[in-house]
Amino acid sequence: MDIETKIALVKRHPTAEIITEDDLRRLFENNDHPVAYDGFEPSGFAHLGSGLLRAIKLDDLIKAGIEFKFLIADIFALLNDKMGGDLDAIKKVGKYLVSVWEACGVDMSKVEIVWSSDVFKDPDYWEIVLKVIRNVTVNRLTRAVTIMGRSEREVAMASRLFYPAMQCADIFYLNVDICQLGYDQRKANILARDIGEKIGFWKPVCVHHELLIGLQGAIKMGGYSDNRPDERQSKIKMSKSFPDTCIFVHDSPSEVERKIKNAFCPEKQITENPILEILKFIVFRKLDKFDLERPEKFGGTVTYYNFEDLATAYRKGEIHPLDLKINVSNALNEILKPVRAYFIRRPELLEVFKKQKVTR
Repeated sequence: MDIETKIALVKRHPTAEIITEDDLRRLFENNDHPVAYDGFEPSGFAHLGSGLLRAIKLDDLIKAGIEFKFLIADIFALLNDKMGGDLDAIKKVGKYLVSVWEACGVDMSKVEIVWSSDVFKDPDYWEIVLKVIRNVTVNRLTRAVTIMGRSEREVAMASRLFYPAMQCADIFYLNVDICQLGYDQRKANILARDIGEKIGFWKPVCVHHELLIGLQGAIKMGGYSDNRPDERQSKIKMSKSFPDTCIFVHDSPSEVERKIKNAFCPEKQITENPILEILKFIVFRKLDKFDLERPEKFGGTVTYYNFEDLATAYRKGEIHPLDLKINVSNALNEILKPVRAYFIRRPELLEVFKKQKVTR
């Protein structure tokens, strides 16, 4: 596969930005199989963003010849008070997440799973952490705590200042060439780029993907125009802590229909519209076409083969929000069928959530 084709795969939706494309090109010129990673705190049910969207982007990277590492950040989840601070429960949720990605179509034989609890046992890792904290200010670490899903005002414990420094150290310890995480993790990745060469490592490429907007819409999710872009994305994304803002990958068909029916989807608005985002980043990535079925008196059935044509029609008022919602529910339920079937066969994977409170 030629380099431009590889870059095109990396750039496919839901990629939001590449820092930088020139660095990515140079990386492919010197390495046919660079290493990328993403890290996840095991902290609750997987929704469309952390499950299906993640699997879609990962498939692009694997096709581009990139080797991928998933870091199950169990100790990070403990530092962030997830699952009531119960490490055993956190580890069970970590295993559940691996199953989610498999259920969503990821070939896990092509992915290396790494646990933070194993990484933390290696003194070499802590040597890297020390190099990081010796070369970054307290103010910068404080600004970076938003990668935890916390505001700067919530830095009450010293452990939370260590969090971004340790995430930065993960990149170099795991020999990562490409940081392929959500846009809300941007500050940690930029920190790694800024200090990597200074502490004897390298400048990783950053490939940040979009975060799906919560079903209630940006304003109700707490996103305002004066938020910085990465912080805004963190505030308005689907949140497992508020189930009606997101669709879990194993929600029943009726739950999917109910949540989408109640979702924010203003007529003619194509920006920050959660239903259109699901279409753009999931439906059109998983299906060859999207059939908008409706009675003849309302325009009849129309088939769309790309998101751009559908968005244009919606902006012009040619598609009613309710018709869109009904058909998105149908498409999404079809896409989620194999995921539901997977967890029906393995209900034990969900047992941990019956005993634990999901925390943000």
